[in-house]
Amino acid sequence: MNLLNAIFGVGAPLIGAALALLAAGFLLLHDRARHGMPYALAPLVVLVPLVVLVPLAALVAYGGRSNPGWAAFAALLVAALLARGRDDSFQSECALKLVWVLGGSLALSWAGLQLLTLATGTNRVAEQWGVLQLGIDPPQLWSASLSLSLVAGIVLLGVAPFHFWAADLFQGARMWLAPLAVAALQVAGSGWIMSRLDGISACPDAARLASYLLGIAGVTAFAVGAVAVMWQKRPERRIGTLASLQGGILLAALAAERAGHYHRISVEDLLGQWAPHLVLALTGAGTFARFLPVSGSGADPAAVMFRRHPLSAAFGLFALASLAGVPGTPGARLWLDVARALAGSERMGLMLALAAAWLASFAVAVRQAREAIGVPARGPAPEQPVPWSARAALWSAGAGLLALGWAWR
Repeated sequence: MNLLNAIFGVGAPLIGAALALLAAGFLLLHDRARHGMPYALAPLVVLVPLVVLVPLAALVAYGGRSNPGWAAFAALLVAALLARGRDDSFQSECALKLVWVLGGSLALSWAGLQLLTLATGTNRVAEQWGVLQLGIDPPQLWSASLSLSLVAGIVLLGVAPFHFWAADLFQGARMWLAPLAVAALQVAGSGWIMSRLDGISACPDAARLASYLLGIAGVTAFAVGAVAVMWQKRPERRIGTLASLQGGILLAALAAERAGHYHRISVEDLLGQWAPHLVLALTGAGTFARFLPVSGSGADPAAVMFRRHPLSAAFGLFALASLAGVPGTPGARLWLDVARALAGSERMGLMLALAAAWLASFAVAVRQAREAIGVPARGPAPEQPVPWSARAALWSAGAGLLALGWAWR
């Protein structure tokens, strides 16, 4: 147990990204074979997508704080890979939406960065706050610039009202691409915001404004996200909306860390838990969702996954429960730690919004489980088998989540 704690305490993001990449390789191999490529030639054909998946996994493992330009690189990489499927209208639509929403947000934040450079005379973030503390520049200019500079990070986190791009990716992109792409973009968004807030405590006025902006963004993310996740009918879109609530968790942690003298959480430490859990939970839950029925008005027989492969289905259900923060899963600890930090920093409005979002996530997870397990059915199991590659991906993600839960307990 001590060895496991040591391994996951130091290299949890790397291990999580490696397991997610392994699961993506299984799903990619199945996807190529399903589209007519013989298994003998499939390894040669998967090399090109893997060249894209490896940088995304590396971004999840190491984050993008050291160089915020990685956020733009990840967005372009995902959009380019989606655009390769010219005959797939869903993927083309996802690529257009990513270019529209992420490209626009990056352009706005770039304008904010240039305004801050113009106002302070330096492009070094740590130096900018020291210059602003002198009070030479009008507050209207630097406050607007600071607000614009955070837009890209908030959009990349996928929080409401920008949650649609994550749900679209899980519905329209291939299942080997969606989890790693969403996780990489969200980690890039966290890195963007953290890099912009580096050393901001040197300017108390800017720190208070940043905390206020993050708090407003967090309340909006939880309030709108709670309604959106309850409204979704397709399992894939539910997973994407739950991913947006995970982005809200990180925003709330940043707001709690920057709230005056009541620091109760270190976002740097939280990120080492949040990123591996995010990529593993999205991999397991996203793969599981592809084999579940769309919500209907009545009770249906159990999904083919539960009728033919109940143990693999249990791993998928565990990943979904962890993503929703169901008690007893690794994801529940993230929700609880951030809620405690918000209470300690006296951000009660944001904590209540987080509680409402957690209740909605819990209710959706229970509903999805009931629909997946279904009602007792007579007769033999359906003939449509669940491919071995999907089951291998579920086992990889489930094993990683179990190990994380054991190491964090």
